[in-house]
Formats: sequence, C-alpha cells, structure tokens
Amino acid sequence: MALAAASRESEAFLVCHINLDRGFRGGERQTELLIRELATQGWRQRLVARRGAILAQRLADVPGLEIKLCSGLLSAASCIGKPNLVHVHQGRAVYPAYLRKIFSGVSYLVTRRVPNPLGKGWLTHRAYRAASKLVAISSAVAQSMGEDLSLSPEDMVLIPSAFEPLPTDSATAEHLRRQWGGEFIVGNVGALDHAHKGQGDLIEVARQLSGSHPGIHFVFVGSGKDEENYRAQARGLKSVHFSGFQERVGDYLGAFDLFAFPSLKEGMGSVLLDAMDHALAVVASDAGGIPEVVEQARTGLLVPASSPDQLGAAILKLYADSDLRQAMGRAGKQRSDLFRASIMAQRYITLYRGLLG
Repeated sequence: MALAAASRESEAFLVCHINLDRGFRGGERQTELLIRELATQGWRQRLVARRGAILAQRLADVPGLEIKLCSGLLSAASCIGKPNLVHVHQGRAVYPAYLRKIFSGVSYLVTRRVPNPLGKGWLTHRAYRAASKLVAISSAVAQSMGEDLSLSPEDMVLIPSAFEPLPTDSATAEHLRRQWGGEFIVGNVGALDHAHKGQGDLIEVARQLSGSHPGIHFVFVGSGKDEENYRAQARGLKSVHFSGFQERVGDYLGAFDLFAFPSLKEGMGSVLLDAMDHALAVVASDAGGIPEVVEQARTGLLVPASSPDQLGAAILKLYADSDLRQAMGRAGKQRSDLFRASIMAQRYITLYRGLLG
C-alpha cells in the first residue's frame, strides 16, 4: 500500500529541473543521476537546459522526461512553465526560477555545489533568499552560503553528491598501462583548471620526482582552459601523460594505482567517490568539502592545498607502502557505498514531499 501511495504521489506532481551549463562537469553529472533515479520511481519531470547542452543530449532517453531548450534567462523562465516545484541545479539558473516565482508563484529549491562567494549583488541575494529551501552538498558549501546570506547551517539542508559505479574493461585498462609505461600510475580526473583543480601542483610533483623515481607516471584525464599551459609546464617530462576528455572514465580509474586530487577549492569532489569505488587510495588537498569524503589516514592522505612538497611526500608514502595503500583502497570502497545515487535521490524525494505538502 505504501509503495502504491508513493507511486500515485510521484505521478501527481511535476518537478522541473533547471541547469543552464552547456558543458558537462560534476554538477551536470549530479543532475543526470538524480533525474534518472527519479524516473525509475515514476516521477514526472521536466528539464530546462540551453540549446546544445550536453546534459539535454545525455538525458534524451529518459522515459517521461520533458526537455525544454532555451536560449537565455528570459527564455528559460518561460520554459519552466507551471510545474509543482522547480529544482535549480546551477548558479545562473536561480534567476529564471526567481522570475517564475514572481509571476506564477511556483516554489523552487536551490542546490549549491561550490563554496565560492555568492557576490554582493542584491538580485543574487534576493533570488537565493526567495527559495523555499537551500541545499548544500557539503558543510563547506553550507558555511560559505550561510556567511553570504547571514543564515545558520540549520536554515539549509545537507545532501551530498553521489555516484553510480563506472564500468571498467580490464583489457582496456591493461592496454592503457602499457601505453603510458611506468611501474606506478598516479591518476587525476577533472577539468584542467588550475584555479579550481590545482593540477599544476601535481605536474610540479612529477618534475620533482622525475629524477629520483622515473617509474612513477602521472596521467591527467580531462580537458579545460589550462590544458595548453599544463602541457607547456610538463614539456620534457616523459612521466606525464594527458589523455583528454574521456567518456569511459572507469577504464582509466581501473588503470591507476593511486588517485591524486590537489584541488585548491572544492565543494565536495564527487569524482573522489568514483576513485574510491575502484578501491583506489587517495591523496588530496585538505580543501572545501574534500575532508567530508576522504577520511584522513583511513581512505587516503590529506595535505594542505598549494603544497607540492607535501603532496609529493604523501604520494611517495603510499607508493612505498603497498599494504597501506591497499587497505585504504578497501576502506574507500566500503565508504563509497554511503554515497549511492539512490540514497541521494531518496533524500531529495523526502525534501520534495515536504515542500509539496
């Protein structure tokens, strides 16, 4: 009876998701994971996205999902229509939701994924304060948002990001290892953006170790605005490899011995969950929401951000101690189960039900 009631409830309401990024990074992946999980439970959904957005293309096969493509903020507000609830998944998308509430009275919630300052613009603050609920993916994001809006953590809901296991083809992973060479592979996955992901520090580590430990190789999976600068920084280093953007990230994770994540700022770092699910020990910076994912000395080692020397020392420690590395990998895989997409979706469903009355 309870399942039937829940099914009738989900079919009665329409939730409109809005994400206006054209690319596909962590926030878009989280939006996709949630929409797919809600679809399996029969929720009626609409997605408002920009024309040409990768997210809209990836979700074209989701049953019952209505996709509305817009050209700008006013167009996005029109595309929202009159759902029962709007879920804002990305910063600029809060403005169309705010306009829709003014003109049609449609309530909305905002999920914020970055610990960056909101800015001091009156419209930004008004749009965030007009939301029926603010969601943060980590305590670090909640603290930043609370300071900007003069809110306490109790005024927000904490719902961490999630993951779904990425498939790995063992033959492909082994081929990649042979292609890179080296006896030990330190991998990084993420947009090549130093101000955010800090990969320049990892390239500096590769330079420091190139003479003493030539068997340690460093692989960067992803593309971004700093790729050309990174390639110039790594010039002459045979131990550094750039693989570009890849769809089958699981094959690359399966080829790594260690995952390095030297971000300078991070809301949470959901790719860490993918690495941990692949039983990889992690060396990461102690920045933003990362310590809420990586448990120091249990699933990995945390070092101060922007500290290549300490980053390199942590990598060497786990390179030299395979037992510790494997124990951390096992603990990380166990911990990753707490962040399944189904768990995240259920938390949002509970929140939706509360807001929908």
